[in-house]
Amino acid sequence: MSHPHHHVTSPELARLTLGFVPLLDAALLIVARERGCFADQGLDVSLSRENAWATLRDKVAAGLLDGAQMLAPMPLAMSLGLGRAPCDTLAPLLLSRNGNTVTLSTALSEASGATLGDAPVVSALALGNWLRGPGNGKRPRLAMVYPYSCQHYQLREWLTLGDIDPERHVELVALPPPRMVEALRSGEIDGFCAGEPWGTLARHCGAGRLVATGDQLWPGHPEKVLGVTRSWAEHYPATLAALLRALVAASEWLAASPANRRQARDWLALPPYLDRALDHLPTLPLNEAPVDQRFSQLRPEAGEMARVVDHLARQLDVPLRRGVVDACYSPVHFDAATHQGCA
Repeated sequence: MSHPHHHVTSPELARLTLGFVPLLDAALLIVARERGCFADQGLDVSLSRENAWATLRDKVAAGLLDGAQMLAPMPLAMSLGLGRAPCDTLAPLLLSRNGNTVTLSTALSEASGATLGDAPVVSALALGNWLRGPGNGKRPRLAMVYPYSCQHYQLREWLTLGDIDPERHVELVALPPPRMVEALRSGEIDGFCAGEPWGTLARHCGAGRLVATGDQLWPGHPEKVLGVTRSWAEHYPATLAALLRALVAASEWLAASPANRRQARDWLALPPYLDRALDHLPTLPLNEAPVDQRFSQLRPEAGEMARVVDHLARQLDVPLRRGVVDACYSPVHFDAATHQGCA
């Protein structure tokens, strides 16, 4: 839904820079720029490709980026001071739901018999039974993208389904998403959990096979969010509102027709974004099995983060204060920007 400019306050910033990591769920940021949704809101937005989540996080905290695509748990982890000094950070909009795959090397998939099926417990048990078999002493090295991520938590839950202890039976390491396929191909890792397109690219080039998806493990769960610091949101409320309206418009355009999704795929495949990593995809997959990636239902709600909160609390061995969680994922900015909060 578009809003005439005279109904809204002009953005405080005319130019801003947003960070992204090369993944399919950067789609709304890229569509909003290439389609002109940002420009329609009076914003000149540059997109800065960051290959590692920790780099992106630090640039947002330092003010080098105005905001960024973030892993859904990242604003909470930043607010709690996990991995760096505390920085109050907000997630005023969801950029995507689902989108992750658990991918094993072709060799490990064939040896263990772990394959993608209707239930992730089947592939997890196949790997677990193989690991408990004779002569399988080497611990597989499995990668996730960041310690405080849905990928890490979903990988742990999948392993647990197979009675595999993530601490004893495998080695977990963190790698940037763009490194996953080459690391799998070279034997540096034996599998990974990451967002698309890296799982299907590994399958396409013969390096790996999908054995489970995030949608199977956490159906419909928020995966990426727009992240901004609380300080930035307080200094630039009209700019934030314009950003949110532009991203909602991008989501609506993307859902409107198959032709739009093919166009979006071509934009994502441009060199500044994902480049050749999309050569195996003819269109931008939307609500398609088995990954069921979604770029809709953008309104944040703290209640949807319960599984993330539970994993974070276990990592820290302390309960998390509800107020911190509610503040990170409050819909107040989204509702104000889209006029959904008016009774």
